[in-house]
Amino acid sequence: MMFKFKTPKKETRQIMSDVALGKLNDANFENQCEEKIKILTNAEDVKLTSSGNNSIFVALSFIKGDIIIPDQGGWHGFKQIAKFLGKEIVTLKTDLGLINPKNIDELDISDNSALIFTSFAGYAADQDIKSISRYCKNNGITTIEDASAGIGDEKELLGNCKNSDIVIASTGQPKIINVGSGGFIATNDENIFKKSSPPLKLSKTNEIIASGIYEEINSVKENLQRTLNATDYLKKHIDNTIHAKKRGVNLIIKDDDAKQKTWELKKQLPIDKSGFINKCPNYNRVKTKAISIEIKNLDYSCLEKEYLDEIIRAVNNLQQA
Repeated sequence: MMFKFKTPKKETRQIMSDVALGKLNDANFENQCEEKIKILTNAEDVKLTSSGNNSIFVALSFIKGDIIIPDQGGWHGFKQIAKFLGKEIVTLKTDLGLINPKNIDELDISDNSALIFTSFAGYAADQDIKSISRYCKNNGITTIEDASAGIGDEKELLGNCKNSDIVIASTGQPKIINVGSGGFIATNDENIFKKSSPPLKLSKTNEIIASGIYEEINSVKENLQRTLNATDYLKKHIDNTIHAKKRGVNLIIKDDDAKQKTWELKKQLPIDKSGFINKCPNYNRVKTKAISIEIKNLDYSCLEKEYLDEIIRAVNNLQQA
């Protein structure tokens, strides 16, 4: 059984092609796309960007104080971009990526600092956005949520500007909004785009990418929920999964022999591109020995029960060996 890597859906490819060929050059997709994202994220202001990392760059440029980064389960670009901007970085201890806001009390941070984090810790567990937001608002800390994997949350907890001060996302492959390139930044703070306008002007986007995002948003809620449901099914049938009772879009399985078993799983669960099965320790996932199975990277046709049961069989057989 061959697993397939996620690609933009047929309708998305078609509309992007039509724009590229000039068939839809009067549609003004950039403005329409931004309006759709405003509704999706409950934001008053939205700007398209050239990538997720560019969105991070714009958001961090706005921050005058320290940048608080989780000790694991985030995105390595947080630290790299903060360093490039000359920001002071403060590391926050987490529970395998999950943030407990009370741990921020132990940190020595300056005024006007920000906490940047991903909607899902290591993609495996949804953050307690409500408690994070409440604590940070009460303590003057700006929250920046990388919602690349959390956009379209039906519970309206993740990727929502009513909770996080700034929501950023990548729309590159193989994200939940999946057009191969681009990103966006959304907020209810009117000062952000004024104060960070120079880096925002460096962000190059176009109508082709905007048209793809515009189309993908139509199915983003359904696509995220299908991914969450598939991961939940796997967690119920595989032992030793990290954050087993939390919502997630990938599966992380603790294993002292992660290196060898990752290699074995790659042979048993082949995919047409790399990036489906990875070993930990890995800052972007967890800093412990584990196997990460990236359900979010799979084509939606591979989220059917027959494929999920094949993953369960392969993993459980290895664990029992």
